[in-house]
Amino acid sequence: MQFQDVHYKVAGKGGSSGEKVILDGITGGVKPGELLALMGPSGSGKTTLLNLLSGKIKSETTGSITYNDQPYTKSLKRRIGFVTQDDVVFPHLTVKETLTYSALLQLPSVLSRQQKRDRALNVITELGLDRCQNTMVGGKFMRGVSGGERKRVCIGNEILLNPSLLFLDEPTSGLDSTTALRIVQLLQNMAEEGKTVVTTIHQPSSRVFSKFDKLILLGKGSSLYFGKASEAMLYFSSIGCYPLIAMNPAEFLVDLSNGDVNDKSVPAQLDDDKLAFKSRHSPAEVQEVKHPITHLFLVEAYRLKVGEADRKPASVLNGKVEITAGEVKSRDFEATWWDQFSILFQRGFKEKRHEYLSTIRVVQVIAIAVVVLLLWWHSDASSPQKLQDQAGLLFFISVFWGFLPLFNSVFTFPQERLMLAKERSVGMYKLSAYFAARSACDLLLDLTLPILFLLMVYFMVGLKSSFSAFSLTLLALFLNIIAAQGLGLAIGAAFMDLKKATTIASVVVMSFMLSGGFYLKNVPGFMEWARNVSFNYHTYKLLLKIQYSCSLGRSDVECGFIREMGVGSGGLEVGALFVMITAYRLLAYLFLRKMKLY
Repeated sequence: MQFQDVHYKVAGKGGSSGEKVILDGITGGVKPGELLALMGPSGSGKTTLLNLLSGKIKSETTGSITYNDQPYTKSLKRRIGFVTQDDVVFPHLTVKETLTYSALLQLPSVLSRQQKRDRALNVITELGLDRCQNTMVGGKFMRGVSGGERKRVCIGNEILLNPSLLFLDEPTSGLDSTTALRIVQLLQNMAEEGKTVVTTIHQPSSRVFSKFDKLILLGKGSSLYFGKASEAMLYFSSIGCYPLIAMNPAEFLVDLSNGDVNDKSVPAQLDDDKLAFKSRHSPAEVQEVKHPITHLFLVEAYRLKVGEADRKPASVLNGKVEITAGEVKSRDFEATWWDQFSILFQRGFKEKRHEYLSTIRVVQVIAIAVVVLLLWWHSDASSPQKLQDQAGLLFFISVFWGFLPLFNSVFTFPQERLMLAKERSVGMYKLSAYFAARSACDLLLDLTLPILFLLMVYFMVGLKSSFSAFSLTLLALFLNIIAAQGLGLAIGAAFMDLKKATTIASVVVMSFMLSGGFYLKNVPGFMEWARNVSFNYHTYKLLLKIQYSCSLGRSDVECGFIREMGVGSGGLEVGALFVMITAYRLLAYLFLRKMKLY
């Protein structure tokens, strides 16, 4: 890979017409067998350059970036691995499950399932993860493997396809020096096996720094050095910059690129220029200046000292990795839609069962059931007041088993946004397969606890004690849950932000509850739409229809009540719920298709 005179600008904040320069003429290159480090202080442009080189950013860029002398194409996606700074993994899956599901989805369809599983096991061994392969990965809110092991799992996800190019964004961030050294040693070993490895790093230890083959030092978006990492100190000494005390080379370089010259010797010319600049400007202007004298000196020194011939990436590139046409055909890598659905369903079920069937959630449902039993124990409909109380129970059941799945599903897509964007960016699976698998998995888990709840409550609170009535009540609840789940998915997909999604969901929930037919029977005409799109309202009427009827042998109390509520045959309510189930999920899918991958 080689890049020449790369510039990148973004529009100014607040819609201003000015542009901010992020990268200003970066040149460099790296070949198979080398580990290239992009180093510099925060805000120097390291991650932006990494994203440009990996093909994640394509707009607003000038300059040349080539791979084997060819520009970036979509077919290169399968030959490039990218490890993000944040560990994007499912916390409830084990190390082995994480890599196995990734292998099943990514590896070529010509391989059997067993061959794909074997490849995952080989990667586990290669990364030294055998000891913890059956341990959950864990995350911020769940204990699992160590930080270094989790980072190796993320690297493992990317090397399953044996990529030619591997990009890593701050792989040692948050790790202790010993663990960081192990990670970089692993990257060096990968490079020695013929891969091209590029990583950003903030301020490595001296032992980590010694592992790098090539180094690009950035400062405020400009290149201050490109060449062998082992020769960086010699270069800066040649321009008059060297430490006055014993200092980690990486610390010295980052300090220098940040304009910090304390405990460092600098050329007399630089000191004279700084004094002249301070004499011409106020202290406030000196603090606010965008291009400190030190930075300008280092940029100019690099341009003068390093000749054009030495800075051309062609001079440092000798080898290429040949990629045959057969290797880059995306269809060779794609599993069938059904295989994708099956794998994603299994992965989603294993990941989410811990959340849906957690002890606290089961206790929550059981506790609510006990409270319902205590309040409505052996109720009946022998008088208008008692009938109204029992109808209140039916309304509560429709509300509780509408709002609980709705709020559960609101979290689905926002929580998995990073994983979805990462996997879709490399075409790991079709969005329709993911959406169908996620919906089916959530649905199966969401229907488990309502059965437990109804078995505990139904026959003890005086409802119609027949198997057909119980079955119809359970079916009505299922329709209610599926509709509510679809609405939650749509809201989550629309906003992809937990705070916004839950706020909108709470407003919708309150509107549906107030217009659900229990608190207010005569809704104003201009608010009739809220009742029509309320799954609570239609479920409540279905439950009334199942429990009460106005036929021979039924009491006048029940007849009068269901006439007042406008309960009909139930067909309209069932049809409305099916429309909601379809419409809400269609909306959710369309919102997902519009989601930005990066």
